[in-house]
Parts: sequence; structure tokens; C-alpha cells
Amino acid sequence: MFIEKRKIGKSIKYYLIYSYRETNEVKKIRRYLGLNLSVDQLGKARQEAEHQIKKELELLNTEIFHFSLSKKQIAKLNKYDGQIKVHHLQGFEWKRFTEEFAYNTNAIEGSTVQLGEVPEILSKNKAENSEEIETKGVAEAVSFIRSSKKDLSLDLLKKLHMLCFEGSKPFAGKFRNVEVVIRNGKGDIVHRGVPVSQLDNALKDLVGWYRKNKKRFKPLALAAILHNQFEEIHPFQDGNGRVGRLLLNFVLVKNKYTPINISLEDRGEYYQTLQEYHKNNNLKPTMEFLVKQYKKTLKQVTTR
Repeated sequence: MFIEKRKIGKSIKYYLIYSYRETNEVKKIRRYLGLNLSVDQLGKARQEAEHQIKKELELLNTEIFHFSLSKKQIAKLNKYDGQIKVHHLQGFEWKRFTEEFAYNTNAIEGSTVQLGEVPEILSKNKAENSEEIETKGVAEAVSFIRSSKKDLSLDLLKKLHMLCFEGSKPFAGKFRNVEVVIRNGKGDIVHRGVPVSQLDNALKDLVGWYRKNKKRFKPLALAAILHNQFEEIHPFQDGNGRVGRLLLNFVLVKNKYTPINISLEDRGEYYQTLQEYHKNNNLKPTMEFLVKQYKKTLKQVTTR
């Protein structure tokens, strides 16, 4: 913020100016401070004007962790909801969705279980190996988010992880105490999870942001932001992708939206949207991708 002086005859008018960028356009907020002010008067007027401008900025911009969105940008994100039609899944549709989701979300992470094997695995009383444990675990997690009345919390994140991996991973349900990196097929590091020393604060920020902003965003945009930021943090030693996709659906189902199954065949595009968020704070590719996956899910699991 800076003081602008305008000379009018023998008098001087004082203004407090704040410049900010909205998309590619520079905008200014200007507050009139007074005419021919003394140093003390100018100081007091500036202090009051700064307070007013800060309150106005709170309305103009919403902080999204390490970047912010203007009201116009939020409105654009919320418009994506208009591209989908909400369909409430019936019993047999939930069964189809659970099978499709359990297969795809595990296959994205390298599971060799085939889609046709999932119904038989889910009907077993006891899983025979780690891949079967995780197939049954993801299905249990889907059932949990479908019926749970709880809101987002650190305990809920740990619960989702425990449901997916109890019996297959020794750290099931526990936030990591080691550093993690994500590598591409060539072995190059494409992302580093939040350092362990910052992990607790990052997770509390995630939950706090959700509680503060959940009414400001439509469900699809809210789910996208939470999912992407969760993947940025990478709070578990392993299994972050599966818990992140469950978190995405937790938000949707809680708002009575159809859950989304992200298909194995679209894994490459999915990873690209996460990289675009990570590198450029760009949510548009994620929103466009989720709309496509939403429509694809409806075709997979409903009679529509």
C-alpha cells in the first residue's frame, strides 16, 4: 500500500492505494484520506483506511493454501457444477460403483487384480493376499463414506487409510514419520511430500481451510481442491492416491452428489492435472477432468 498525493490549487488531497492482480489484469483499491493533513492526521487516516482495505480484500480473495482465488475465479470454478446432473445411486448401482472403484483405484497404483475378479473377492469371508485385502478394504471405505455422518477431520483421514490397508501395510492408519517422494516411470522425482516437520501443520491447515470455506465452493470444486491439496501433502507413507480419491468422494457423497470413479485408462491425464496444480496452481484441468469422469461414472454404474 502507498500514499498518493494530488495537488488541487494550494491544497493537497491524500489517498491510500493498494494494487493487486486479478488473472492478467492489475486492479487498484483507492481510499480517500483527507485534505491538507498533518503528519499525525495522515497516520491515523492511513491506519483506518488500511483496516477497511484489508476487510475488502477478505471478500475479494479466498486463500487456497499457497495461492488465492478472486470471487470471479471462484465463480468460474463453481460453474463446472452446472455441467453435471446429480443422480442418487440405488442399491445395485452402489454395488457396481464399489466394484468399479475398488478395481480402478487399486489398479492405478499397480494392483494386478482384474475387474472380473472383484465381485468374487468381495464375497469372500477372508482375503488371501495383500491385493485382495486392499480390494476388500477399499470397498469397506466406500461403504463408510456412504453412511458416515462425520465431517472431515484428521481422524477421518486415518480411518480411511486404516480401512484400506489394515492387514496389508504395517503403518495402516498412521501418518508418516519419514520423507516421501513421487517418481515417474523413468525414476525422476516429480513431487516431494510435505516435510515431516511441517506435516502436522499442513494437515491442520487442510481441515481448517475446509471448515472455513466449504460453503463458498460448490461440491465439485470443493472436492477437487481438497483432493489436490491432500495429494500435495502426501501424509501417509503409502496409499495417498487411494485415500485422496476416497476423500474426493467423501465430499461429493456428503453433499448428496454421485461419487466419481477415476478410470485406470485415464491415469495419465489424471496425473497431468495434479502436476498442473502442483506447478501452476491451476485448477481448471482438474475440474474439466472430473466432469468427464463424473459423466463416465454414470454410464458405468447406472442404467442412464
